[in-house]
Amino acid sequence: MRSVRLIPAALGVVTALALTVTGCGPTETPAADKPAGGASSSAPATGGSDAGDAAGDLAGDLADKLKKHGVDIEKWKGGEWKNWDTGTWLREAEDFVNPVIEGLWDQTRMQSAQSPEQTITAQAGTSGSDPVPRPVTAQREKTPYHRNAAPVGKIFFDSPQGSMVCSGTVVKDPRRPGRSNLVWTAGHCVHAGQRGGWYRNIAFVPSFNDLGKTPAALRNAKPHEVYPYGQYWADWVATSGEWIQRGGTNQAWPYDYAILHVKPERGSKSLEETVGAALPVDFSAPAPARAGTVGAWGYPQAAPYNGVIMHKCLSGASRLTTAPATPVMYRIGCTMTAGSSGGGWFRVLPNGRTALVSNTSIGPAGSRGWLAGPQLGRGAQSAYDLVSKKFAR
Repeated sequence: MRSVRLIPAALGVVTALALTVTGCGPTETPAADKPAGGASSSAPATGGSDAGDAAGDLAGDLADKLKKHGVDIEKWKGGEWKNWDTGTWLREAEDFVNPVIEGLWDQTRMQSAQSPEQTITAQAGTSGSDPVPRPVTAQREKTPYHRNAAPVGKIFFDSPQGSMVCSGTVVKDPRRPGRSNLVWTAGHCVHAGQRGGWYRNIAFVPSFNDLGKTPAALRNAKPHEVYPYGQYWADWVATSGEWIQRGGTNQAWPYDYAILHVKPERGSKSLEETVGAALPVDFSAPAPARAGTVGAWGYPQAAPYNGVIMHKCLSGASRLTTAPATPVMYRIGCTMTAGSSGGGWFRVLPNGRTALVSNTSIGPAGSRGWLAGPQLGRGAQSAYDLVSKKFAR
């Protein structure tokens, strides 16, 4: 939903949390592994394929899966995916399908995409919540993004309301060291929750708008300036069962996370090899009161932001409870808005490494100034392991 910002007084922490990468740029050959700084899941859309599959190739089991639901794969690619009839909108964990439609996400379509703001506001409960944190102004990330925040990118997807955007982070795959194809984001960026099913045409673009061009300048930018590492389509997604069943309600926000397995629209190299960076996920992060300073990164889209500039925030973590008997969420002061949903939250571990500990989920209805994200416990780890195991080689 929103984005991030920096606390000037925490300069030392800012430096520690910087998501820099010393790997190569988009036009070079990246290093293989240069780290920067109850679950429900979909069935594999490509039969457990690796990123080495041809980008536009549609495996037979995917065609069979679509056919099972009365969908012709060629009609789907020709526009049938725009049919959001509730009788055909796939919503169950095992029903996810996301055929690659090469060239669908061109520069014009990317810039026309909106943020799913209606899904990221909530009337937060007060029980178990700390006082509202002071707003922290989001700061622009330095350019080029591939050198300063290589694991961060933008997620594009289609919903009944039109083309939408979120943010995401490249995370490590424990079963494919140095060759991860995993992206962390929010559940509401992949599934409509109780209102519907899986979103469509889900793609991840690492280091989107690498040079931080304005919207006007971006319209005439070269493709490698818009998506320097290309586009990666989700071929499998896992989110929480709570989000699938109750997503969009206050009971579901603490479970608003998702893990994508992606493959390149073109080429064969893994996402981590291509980008040169991936972050570990910490599922044992402390409670908010002991979490210390947390940094959030993303692409805020709702006013006063424009969705094409990466921002970041650093703030002390506090607690937010959205409904009785639900897990406490992390909350930070941050002015990022819709569009930064799904963007990673990071903290420095005792060993000095930076790890992902949450993702942007919700913020206040109306006024701006804070963000909240789920604590990642056993349910999130189960979803993460499901994806990793399915594609292990």
